Amino acid sequence: MISLTPKDVLPEDGTAGTLVGRVWLPQAGGPAVVAVRGDGVFDVTARFLTVSALCEDADPAAALRATHGERIGDFDAILANTPPDGRDATRPHLLAPVDLQVLKAAGVTFAISMLERVIEERARGNPSSAEAIRKEVLRLVGDDLSKLKPGSEPAMRLKQVLIDQNAWSQYLEVGIGPDAEVFTKAPTLSSVGTGMDAGLHPKSTWNNPEPEVVLVVSGAGKIVGAALGNDVNLRDFEGRSALLLSKAKDNNASCAIGPLLRLFDGTFSLDDVRKMDVGLTVKGADGFVLEGHSSISKISRDPTDLVAQTIGPVHQYPDGFALFLGTMFAPVKDRDAKGEGFTHKRDDIVTIEASQLGKLVNRMRGSDECEPWTFGVGALMKNLAQRKVL
Repeated sequence: MISLTPKDVLPEDGTAGTLVGRVWLPQAGGPAVVAVRGDGVFDVTARFLTVSALCEDADPAAALRATHGERIGDFDAILANTPPDGRDATRPHLLAPVDLQVLKAAGVTFAISMLERVIEERARGNPSSAEAIRKEVLRLVGDDLSKLKPGSEPAMRLKQVLIDQNAWSQYLEVGIGPDAEVFTKAPTLSSVGTGMDAGLHPKSTWNNPEPEVVLVVSGAGKIVGAALGNDVNLRDFEGRSALLLSKAKDNNASCAIGPLLRLFDGTFSLDDVRKMDVGLTVKGADGFVLEGHSSISKISRDPTDLVAQTIGPVHQYPDGFALFLGTMFAPVKDRDAKGEGFTHKRDDIVTIEASQLGKLVNRMRGSDECEPWTFGVGALMKNLAQRKVL
């Protein structure tokens, strides 16, 4: 079981920032948009029907601070009731802090993760052959492409060299080419929050967490805040074929975002995101521990470039979107057999953390074991209408 306290999940400066969340209200049969403050959790749904609507405000942080709302309880009590085991269905629990935003993700945005994707592709989903292929790829490409600007003339020269050596890959294309990989991670409203089970496809035998920063962007393309995310990935599915990306990425409970959305204000900005270090810890019931990190300062494409490649004249998101920025984490530590690297086991506890965003904590289960996703956009609209707030 996961047992969480505010100290386990809040940013290092506590509630000093402007923190937004979503809470399930049993008495209302639906979610509430909440402000998490030092003196409790406050329902602001009467003014902001959705987190998406709040993010469309000219100054979301100022708008939230100006809205008192109705106090619904202490954050520690709501957080403690969030994990599915032993949950009291008559009391509120925490949800993922985004709602109508489209869930998007950028891939291959760090050099080291780009090389691992090339290895996945060449291994065809077979972890036992990955180590030999890794050595060959590093011999051809090297392990430090962090200073190579995607789409630049030097990058295009490297591309031609690799093509000439028959070493080119679709992952290198999006890693150093002009166009970023941006895909839809999961359906709107399907993400799970901190304390909840995260899902793995039951047929996957080679998979990993992906610790990332998630930007929340308005329908006008304005970045308004950030949260943490786990872009759960099935290395065997994607390695067999890039056309299996949707099956590798989009399964029940495979998109985790949380613990809260921190809006940009005087305490937190996009420049803080650019300097952010994201930590990862996986603890298994078998005693296995995996640690890793991802430094946004080493990203190959600036967050504003990734946002600009997601929204614009050729693609709009009227309700905004949440964008996973990618990770430099490469899960190569052996768990069982030598050379086979890491893969999850049932009941792994995954903690993703950053000092200014707190901790996203999830237990790994099969997607078919996690709570089914039943509350979609239609259910939300119906519920808000029944509550006479729509």
